[in-house]
Amino acid sequence: MAEKVKEKDDFLYIVRMAGKDLKGERNVVLALADLDGIGNRLASTILRTLSLPTDKKIGDFGEENIEKLRDFIESREYEKIPGWMLNHRKDVVTGKDLNLVANDLNVLNMEDINLMKKIKSYKGVRHETGHKVRGQRTRSNGRKGLAIGVIKKKEGQPQAQKE
Repeated sequence: MAEKVKEKDDFLYIVRMAGKDLKGERNVVLALADLDGIGNRLASTILRTLSLPTDKKIGDFGEENIEKLRDFIESREYEKIPGWMLNHRKDVVTGKDLNLVANDLNVLNMEDINLMKKIKSYKGVRHETGHKVRGQRTRSNGRKGLAIGVIKKKEGQPQAQKE
C-alpha cells in the first residue's frame, strides 16, 4: 500500500535548488541525485559531510537545513570531499577540482569542447567533423545519412573483356 504524506504546515512540496524544482515527497538522496552533476554516491557523501540525515524526505528538512544544503551544492568547490568524486577535475584555468551542477555543467562542457576545437587537438577535430570521439568503431556502427547499408559487388555478372 502506498504511504500517504502527512500534511504539515512546514512541509515543502517543492524545493528549489540549483535552478531545478525537486519534489518534496522524495527521499533526500534521490532528490539530490535528480540534479545534473550529482549522483547517489555524491549526494549521500554531501549529506554525511553536512551531518544531515539521509533517511528523511527533502520536504521535511526545514528552511535552515535546505539553505545549508543549497549553499554547499552551489559553491562548486567541495573541500571535504575527495577529488575523485567530483565531475570536473583539474580545471583548465584554476587547476582546482570542481563539482559543477545543472547549467554550469553544460556551459563548461561546451567551453571545453570549444577549447579543444580551437587548439586543433585530435578530440577537437573529431568533434568538428561529427565523428566518434572516444575510439569507437566507425566502419560498421554509427552510420548516418545515405551511407546506411553495405553495397557488395554481384558475383554472377561477367566482367567486360578487353580486346
